[in-house]
Amino acid sequence: MPRNVKGMAKPKNARQTIGRLIKYIGKYRGLLVIVFFAVLVSAGAQIAGDYILKPAINNLVGLAEIFKAKGSLSPSDFIPFLRLILLMVVVYAFGAFASWVNARLMLHISSRTLYRIRTDLFSELETLPLRYFDGHTHGELMSLFTNDIDTLRDMMSQSIPQLFSSIVSVVGVFTMMMVLSPLLTLVVIVTMFLSMMIAGMIGKKSAMAFRDQQKAIGQVNGYVEELVSGQKVVKVFNHEGKSVEEFNALNDGLCEAGTRANTFANILMPIMGNLSHVQYAIVAIFGSVRVISGHLDLGSIASFLQYTRSFSRPITMMSQQINGILNALAGAERIFAVIDEKGEEDSGSVKLVNASETVPSASPAGVRHLVQSFAYTGEWAWRVPKSVEVHPAADSMPSYADDPDCSLLKLRGDVVFKDVSFSYVPEKEVLHGINLHAQPGEKIALVGSTGSGKTTITNLLTRFYDIEDGKGSITYDGIPLKDISKDDLRKSLGMVLQDTHLFTGTIRDNIKYGNLEASEAQILAAAKLANADSFIRHLEKGYDTVITGDGGNLSQGQRQLLAIARAAVADPPVLILDEATSSIDTRTEALIEKGMDRLMEGRTVFVIAHRLSTVRNANEIIVLEKGNIIERGNHAELLEKKGRYYQLYTGGIELD
Repeated sequence: MPRNVKGMAKPKNARQTIGRLIKYIGKYRGLLVIVFFAVLVSAGAQIAGDYILKPAINNLVGLAEIFKAKGSLSPSDFIPFLRLILLMVVVYAFGAFASWVNARLMLHISSRTLYRIRTDLFSELETLPLRYFDGHTHGELMSLFTNDIDTLRDMMSQSIPQLFSSIVSVVGVFTMMMVLSPLLTLVVIVTMFLSMMIAGMIGKKSAMAFRDQQKAIGQVNGYVEELVSGQKVVKVFNHEGKSVEEFNALNDGLCEAGTRANTFANILMPIMGNLSHVQYAIVAIFGSVRVISGHLDLGSIASFLQYTRSFSRPITMMSQQINGILNALAGAERIFAVIDEKGEEDSGSVKLVNASETVPSASPAGVRHLVQSFAYTGEWAWRVPKSVEVHPAADSMPSYADDPDCSLLKLRGDVVFKDVSFSYVPEKEVLHGINLHAQPGEKIALVGSTGSGKTTITNLLTRFYDIEDGKGSITYDGIPLKDISKDDLRKSLGMVLQDTHLFTGTIRDNIKYGNLEASEAQILAAAKLANADSFIRHLEKGYDTVITGDGGNLSQGQRQLLAIARAAVADPPVLILDEATSSIDTRTEALIEKGMDRLMEGRTVFVIAHRLSTVRNANEIIVLEKGNIIERGNHAELLEKKGRYYQLYTGGIELD
């Protein structure tokens, strides 16, 4: 990521990114016009207020001369001066009100704009294929919603208005300074140039020191995270003393880097402040000489000195705001890059429906009708357009009157892989000519070492990844898998993964995640089937217990049971169990074995397992190695062959 000398990120295509942001903000163009005028009024009020000092002070000088001449002053003599003071108060008050309007409107505009950007970003993430998430870390994606969005908020609500206000102020103040005294303006420019050179030198050293500090912070944080997560290993090998020594070394480095960085950071402002005082004194001396020589009046030098203070501050702010804007634009580029990512393609036209036997009074008897609901009301069926070529062995159902251009195929869970080859990256195949047939109700076990292709097979079945043309075919109930809508395909599949993921909410909500239309009775039945009901009822609030932190208040085995219950409530015809009982102890596994058997009864099941005791009753065990099927058969047949499976089962070799 390119960075400027101060370590801030730079956008690669600022013009295009700004154009995208303008489209988002364009909805509020009316409010932006008000903001524009509010900034002009605010900056103009500051400039005008400082200029009023000139006639006000000159008026006081005149009053002094009148007093010197007459020896006294009448109340009417103060009226011009009081009018000027009142005018100054009104001008500053109006400017303060304009600043409030500007801040309030920009806060509204930025909040609503960021709301739309966050919505678009999250909506896009939900459409992206699994391949994208496999290639990007969770922290990288989370940073889009936190750091990058925050920098955009700062840019829109603060940086841009302040930058515009600073530009207006600098132009206005410089103009007024030239009007009052071109010679003193030249003195201000020369002294400011020298100050900026000194600030630049300190700034470069500060930037280097802060980069070293950030690097040291990263090393300390990484070490602490590593040691905290590995405390059991540290204690078991008595590594506490060495860990403290290593931490102290890293901490010393951070202390030194932080001291250098903060030294430069802390001396910059005092130095700049003192230089501004020196500048002020120099201008005051030169101005006094001009007043004594009669080239300037006292009011002019007073106003000019105010402008001197008002001139340097906006310039400093402009450099700071530009850095913030560049950083925000770089963050916006990253956000828009994700929004522009190509979503998951889905050309499937086959839909999953319920074919109900309920016949409306106006319909002839025996004609099936569709019920568009995920709640089970009849028989699950595939709604197949006539244009989709279906395998002749598919189990057809009687036609229905709702759509004569489609036919119904019974959902059975018949899965066929034929000569399937697949690669995640070109020229590196992970599956080579896979052939398997899982008939309805069969249990297929996939066994093999890590990287043998077990999970890849299930990824293809769920269409998390699609096979390329000419690399074989997969059919589901005789229908080419690529012709089935991904959403509908996944509704027909239930998955229990090795790494369970529970969402913040009640236990009831987490089980219901498998079927949002599930009734209370179905939720309880699913929990009992998975043998989760017993431990749930022992919790203080039972099914209303709130899960937080991905189920941190539950054991790993309990989380696994809830994942099984979630799959059970979905009531799918095809189950994929990816090490579903890996985190459950042997006793718990025995308790849920009957429940799992009931769950798998009548369903096509794919089981990925390292614990071979869980696959003994599979109809077919497929042994994979480096993307090839090297053995297949049931438990008894494979033991009789005394091949790879026999060695795995008897402990002759171990799975990696």
